[in-house]
Amino acid sequence: MSARLILITGANGGLGAAVARAFLQENSANLVCLGVHSRREQADQLAGENPTRCFTLALDVTSPDSWSLAVAQILARHQRLDVLVNNAGNHEDALLATMSPDSWRRVLATNLDGVFHGCQAVLPAMISQHAGRIVNVSSLSALLAPAGQANYAAAKAGVVALTQSLAKEVARIGITVNAVCPGFVETEALARLAGEERRAAQLKIPMRRFGRPDEIAAVIRFLASPDASYLTGAALKVDGGIF
Repeated sequence: MSARLILITGANGGLGAAVARAFLQENSANLVCLGVHSRREQADQLAGENPTRCFTLALDVTSPDSWSLAVAQILARHQRLDVLVNNAGNHEDALLATMSPDSWRRVLATNLDGVFHGCQAVLPAMISQHAGRIVNVSSLSALLAPAGQANYAAAKAGVVALTQSLAKEVARIGITVNAVCPGFVETEALARLAGEERRAAQLKIPMRRFGRPDEIAAVIRFLASPDASYLTGAALKVDGGIF
C-alpha cells in the first residue's frame, strides 16, 4: 500500500488518537494530520512520538474558513489529501422540553455542520486526484435514538444521510464515503458512567462489554483502505450486537 495523507478531526480524544495510531501502524510511510481545536495535549503527545509522520494542525470544524486554511496548508506542504476522518463531536444531553436553543445549535454545529464543512473542503483535492476516502463517525444514537439526546441523535442521523447522499454524488470519481456508528466505547464520553449505571449499560450489549477505541479504529482504517474500494454509502454499526 502506498503512502497516504490522512486528516483526522477530533484527534485529541481517545477515539481520534486510536484512529491515528491505526493509520501510523498500517504503513510506515503514512502521514497523519491531527486536526485539533481547544484541547490538544494528547494530540501533541502523539505527534511528538512520531515527529516525521504525524503533526497537529489548528482546526475549528464549525468554521468553513478554518477548514479552508487547514486544507490549504496540507496541500501546500504535501500536495495531496487522501483520507478524511470526520471524528470531531460533542454531547450536551438534556430532555428536549428543557433543552436550550443554544445547546441544540452547538451540538448540530460540531457533529453535523462540521462534517458538511469538512467534506466540502476536501472534495476539490480528492476530485482532482480522482481518488479519496471519507469516513464520517456517526453513532448508534443515529439509528436507535435514546431519550435525552434529541440534539445529538438528530445530528448523527444527519451524518448518515449526508454520507449516503454524498456517496452517490462522487461514486464515479473514485471517492468513497462511508459512516461508522459506534455504540458504547471506552472513551471520555463513558467516564461519567459508574456503578449500577455502568452495569445497566453493559447489560444492553449482547457481548456484555464496552467496545475499545482500537476496535472502532480498525473499522475506520478498513473503510479508508483499497480493500474497501466497492463499499460506499454504508453506515456500519459497531456496537457489540445491540441492534
